Amino acid sequence: MCDFLDFKGRVAVVTGGARGIGLSITRALVDHGAEVHVFDVAQGEEADKVPYTFHQVDIADSASVADAVSRLPAQVSLLVNNAGITRDRSMVNMSDDEWQSVLSVNLTGAFNMARALAPAMRKAGYGRIVNITSINGMRGKFGQANYCASKAGLIGLTKTLARELGPKGVTVNAVAPGMVMTRMAMGLPEEIIAKAKAESVLPELAKPEDVANVVLFLLSDAARMITGEVIRVDAGQYI
Repeated sequence: MCDFLDFKGRVAVVTGGARGIGLSITRALVDHGAEVHVFDVAQGEEADKVPYTFHQVDIADSASVADAVSRLPAQVSLLVNNAGITRDRSMVNMSDDEWQSVLSVNLTGAFNMARALAPAMRKAGYGRIVNITSINGMRGKFGQANYCASKAGLIGLTKTLARELGPKGVTVNAVAPGMVMTRMAMGLPEEIIAKAKAESVLPELAKPEDVANVVLFLLSDAARMITGEVIRVDAGQYI
């Protein structure tokens, strides 16, 4: 184990950390010694296999976030804003609820989490925040006006928080996955996966562990001089 990936004594919160990419991030942090608290709406499929502490939280509700944070047993120095939802539909057919619900979870939820946890990080003079955005927040995608807007907004939030929190020793970065072969993605129609592969320059698509590895790096002290950045993990889809 590399010394810079030793998170013993660190407390982390991972939103949406009970399944998919979030679960891979949770598992990686636990494997490297962190105490991990997962904020999610429901337990995941492997709750009995990964020793994290689960908190049922609606991150779109600032009161729910504040209450959950107040109940944490120790000061959090690592935050991963991973939770996200989709409600895909073309813009002209998108309902108010489909637009607002995605913005509320994907963007407002990340804001609520950062606002609740940053004060203690500032006071301690140390903190790491990583926001999970998407290459579709950088390039747009048909049928995802709500999702792409939320993920683009998350990039703007990342850069703003990097400026605001940097003077107090807190770094804020974003990771932008492309198509990632989660269990859910593997159930997609073959033509969608084939299109993602055709866009890529590497011979295979990313796995959840590939995203988790970059997140761990950005949370570590090896990345202490990196802030305000967006790192794509997309097998070259974006280029």
